[in-house]
Amino acid sequence: MRKGYKELLAEANAQVKAVEAEAAKPLCGRDGIVFVDLRDPREREREGSIPGAFSCPRGMLEFWVDPESPYAKPIFAEDKQFIFFCASGWRSALAAKTVEDMGMEGVSHLAGGFTAWKAAGGPVEEIHARHPARPVTD
Repeated sequence: MRKGYKELLAEANAQVKAVEAEAAKPLCGRDGIVFVDLRDPREREREGSIPGAFSCPRGMLEFWVDPESPYAKPIFAEDKQFIFFCASGWRSALAAKTVEDMGMEGVSHLAGGFTAWKAAGGPVEEIHARHPARPVTD
């Protein structure tokens, strides 16, 4: 039987803890808390990010979380609480469920995503392009 995104989101939201933006704001910058930004680098450069958030593009998540992967990132093996976020909370709900299914603990996601964070007055860090476009010259 085929599942659509609505059913997958419902399953993820039933399993994963969602943190409201107002409750997440005081967690920003605290030891033991890692905000994980799943958005594409272009989204981050355009909109900014939560200060100090670890950037993990959604397409790399499983590879960066799995300690057996050649792409594993040590941050995901640390004993910390991880709050995943995207633009609106859909990708982060699915991502948080995926890493929980992989055995990761201490996982939640930001309800409403970065959009809710900004609406709640959460601090925003400007993100600069890693490889700025070169100007066209004659």
